[in-house]
Amino acid sequence: MPGFERVLIVTAVEPERAAVLAGLGPHGAGGRVVAVAGGVGPAEAAASTARLLTRAECEGRPFDAVLSAGVGGGFAGRADVGGLVIADRSVAADLGAEDGDGFIDIETLGFGRGRRTADERLLTALRTALPGAVVAPVVTVTTATGSAARTAALAGRVPGAAAEGMEGFGVAVAAEGVAFGELRAISNVVGPRDRSAWRIPQALARLRETFAALAA
Repeated sequence: MPGFERVLIVTAVEPERAAVLAGLGPHGAGGRVVAVAGGVGPAEAAASTARLLTRAECEGRPFDAVLSAGVGGGFAGRADVGGLVIADRSVAADLGAEDGDGFIDIETLGFGRGRRTADERLLTALRTALPGAVVAPVVTVTTATGSAARTAALAGRVPGAAAEGMEGFGVAVAAEGVAFGELRAISNVVGPRDRSAWRIPQALARLRETFAALAA
């Protein structure tokens, strides 16, 4: 990615990592860009990211950018299946407390931060290289959404959210002090669970094309 010397790309699972590496081609060689499958969910992703960043710094080869990347769900009307979303914010959408039928986020409770803003320089580089992408908030959840009611609740908590993933916020927390961004290739519509409508191969292909464009 232009303007960054060494970039860490964190996916959840190996098929996502393989798509990233296929897109990067020879640009992924030599240690300038490192892609890892850090695990599913914000906790495992954060632990993996923190470990790799610390190791790199101790070895005298620190990363100056971290990118959470993978497939995810798209909110209807905001991101189509097969499309791409660049996060301008990564939001921990289910971190907080229930209050009867309502929800209070962690920031309103006064217990910490529940969102991380993408690094402006990295966001600009991504937008320039990926002109067809939707730029919007991406929500991080610990349970993939599977109902219309929860979809509506998430959309209400994070107005304008375009995609849902399970790792972005965790990677962002671990990357505090390092340029951070998040990308999601859309495999399904956020809403009632329907595996027959998921398009994982199409989303992985889009992920591969995305990193080929970033490597160009």
